[in-house]
Amino acid sequence: MSSKPLRADARRNRARILAAAGEVFAAKGTAASTEEVAAAAGVAIGTVFRHFPTKRDLLGAILKDLLAELAEQAEGDDLFAFFTRVVTAAAEKKFVVELLAGHGVDVEVSGAVGTLSGAVEQLLDEARASGQVRGDVRLDEVLALLGMAGQGALTWSADLRARTLDVIFAGLRR
Repeated sequence: MSSKPLRADARRNRARILAAAGEVFAAKGTAASTEEVAAAAGVAIGTVFRHFPTKRDLLGAILKDLLAELAEQAEGDDLFAFFTRVVTAAAEKKFVVELLAGHGVDVEVSGAVGTLSGAVEQLLDEARASGQVRGDVRLDEVLALLGMAGQGALTWSADLRARTLDVIFAGLRR
């Protein structure tokens, strides 16, 4: 893709492709084809490939957008609300957990993950300062718990997810 700005119709097509891809991959996992994405977006396969030359590029774009969205949403949350939101998103968008766990397609998202880690670190600092979280809780521990809960959410019922989050939160609280 060139570095010049996209025309309005190209921006709309890109957005439609990303939205359709999110739905298709959420329903079928990373094994879904780019042809299915093109059909769901109502565009030709060539249009998909013009924006995303490989399936890996498409999956990476979806994941980067989601991680950026989660990091942005962290600004209005406390640590516990954000944690719940991320685990719920993992349960709803199972392909995201597949990608982050390295199952199926390998995508490069280190920058987006770094942004999300920074958002979690800020939430953790605020939670410690307000006394909501024990002072000895470290960022790497919270990220590990977040990752494990997201992975578990792939198979947990809503009830088990809620009970597991209660246990995690009890361990984090003062």
